[in-house]
Amino acid sequence: KRLNLLKAGFLFIHRPLTPWNWPLHMQIELTNFCNLKCPVCPIGTCEIKRIPRAMDTSLFEQLINEVGPYLLTASLWAWGEPLLHPQLADILRIAQKYPVITLLSTNGQNLDDRAIIHAIINAPPTYLIVAIDGLTDETHSKFRVGARLEPILSGVRRLAEIKRKERLEFPILHMRYMVMKHKVPFVKDFAQENGFDLLTLRTLSIIDSSSNIHQAFLPKAKELRAYRYEGLNRIRQGDFICQQPFWFPTVLADGTVVACEQDYNAQQSFGKLSMGMSFANLWFSSRSKIIRRMIRDAPESLSFCKNCPYADRWADACSIQAFYLNRSPCSHFRKGDPRAWLIPQKVKHLLALLLARRSRKAMGERRR
Repeated sequence: KRLNLLKAGFLFIHRPLTPWNWPLHMQIELTNFCNLKCPVCPIGTCEIKRIPRAMDTSLFEQLINEVGPYLLTASLWAWGEPLLHPQLADILRIAQKYPVITLLSTNGQNLDDRAIIHAIINAPPTYLIVAIDGLTDETHSKFRVGARLEPILSGVRRLAEIKRKERLEFPILHMRYMVMKHKVPFVKDFAQENGFDLLTLRTLSIIDSSSNIHQAFLPKAKELRAYRYEGLNRIRQGDFICQQPFWFPTVLADGTVVACEQDYNAQQSFGKLSMGMSFANLWFSSRSKIIRRMIRDAPESLSFCKNCPYADRWADACSIQAFYLNRSPCSHFRKGDPRAWLIPQKVKHLLALLLARRSRKAMGERRR
C-alpha cells in the first residue's frame, strides 16, 4: 500500500495516461436502485438508464481479491441504497479480507431490520455513514423524499447499544447532515442523543443533470454553500486538477468500470469486469488511456466533467464541519491494527501533501 501510494504521489502532477499505480480509493456500487426519490440524485430524477441490479457477490470478491492489497479506502456505495443488497452479510464479510478502510453510506430506511443489524455487527464497515438532512420527518423528507426518521434512529440506537455492551470499536456511527435551506438547530445534540460517534455537516453538490433543482435547496449563508454564485450562475474555478481516472475509479453494479462515479450511465467506460476480465486488464488498457486523455486534456467534451461537483468548490472538502461526539477517530483502532495509519483524516492529510490539488497555477499546465 505504501509503495502504491508513493507511486501515485510521484505521478500526480504529470498524470500519465497509463499510471504506474493501482487505485488508492475505489467506489463500489453494491446496488443501483433505491427506496427513496431524492430530487438531487440521478436515481430520484430517473436519469440513470441502467437496468436495476445488485452486484454479484462472486464479482465483488474477485474485485476485492485483486485490488484489496493496494486500496487505502473503499466506499461501498455509489448510486443506490447499499443496504438493499440481498447478500449484504456476504459483501461485508468479503470486504474485511484486506486492511482497507471501508465506508458504507445509507439512507437508513431499513436500518432497523434485524438481519441488517446482524450483518453490520458481524462484519462491520469501518464507518457507517447515515444520511439525515432534517431533525423532523417534515424537514428530512423534503430532500429525502419518502424517508422517515424512526427506522434510522431505531437502528442507530440499537447498533450503539450493541457496541457498548460488547465493547466493539466498529462501525464508527457517522451522521452526515446535508446543509440546505432549512436551519441546522441543535443538530449536534440530536446526533449525540441518538448514539452517533461522529457528525459532519456537508455542502450540497450538483450532479450531471440539465436541471438546476439543487438551487431550490441552497442555504442562504454563503459559507454553507459548496460553490460561489453570481446571481444564479455558479462561478467556475477553472483550475481543478482531476485525479479520479488516475486514482479513484468506480465499479458499477454490473461490473462496469468508469473513471468517476459522476459517469453514472457509463458514457465512457473502461470496460466490464467479469470472470474472464480482470480489473488490471481494464485499468491499464488502451481504452482507459483514451478516456484519461479526454478527462485530462478536454474535460469540456464530457457532460459529467462539465457538471463536475468537485471542480468549482471553493473548499477542497465536501464536509465543512466535523464533531467527534465520543472520542477521536484514532482511538477506535487498537495498537497494531494495520488500518490505523489509513484513517480518512490521515489519508486526507497525506494526500493533501502529495496532491496540493489546488496549488492551481503552479500545476495547471497539462502535459501529454
